[in-house]
Amino acid sequence: MPPSASHKPVQAKDVTQHPSGDKRFKLLDATMKRHQYQQDALIEVLHKAQELFSYLGNDLLLYIAHRLKLPLSQVYGVATFYHFFSLSPQGMHTCVICMGTACYVKGAAALLATVEQYAHIHPAQTTADGQLSL
Repeated sequence: MPPSASHKPVQAKDVTQHPSGDKRFKLLDATMKRHQYQQDALIEVLHKAQELFSYLGNDLLLYIAHRLKLPLSQVYGVATFYHFFSLSPQGMHTCVICMGTACYVKGAAALLATVEQYAHIHPAQTTADGQLSL
C-alpha cells in the first residue's frame, strides 16, 4: 500500500456519553443501568438525578424519559407529584413556613407575608442572588 493511502485507525465515539460531556450524566446512566433501565425505577432515577444536579430541569427530565423509554408527560407527572423533587434551582438557604391549620391560626399567613415582602419572593421562588428559597 503506498504511503499516501495509509489509513489512520478511526476511534469510535462514545455513544453513551451525553453530548454536553457532563460527567454527572455518566453517573446517572450508571444508576439507570443498575436498575436495568426498568421504567418502574423512575423514582430512584429521579432521586439520583436530583442528587447529582440539585434540581430536575426540563432537559434532564427529557433525558431521563428518553433513556427509560417513557413519555415525558409521565416523568414530569412523577417529578411534580412528589414534593421532594425540585424543578428549579434552590437557594443556599430554604425557608419553610408551616401553613397547616394550627400554624395558620397562630399567624403563619402574616409571617409568610413578612418574609415575601422582605425577600421579594413568593413561595416556590428563589431570590435573584440564589441565597434564599421560600
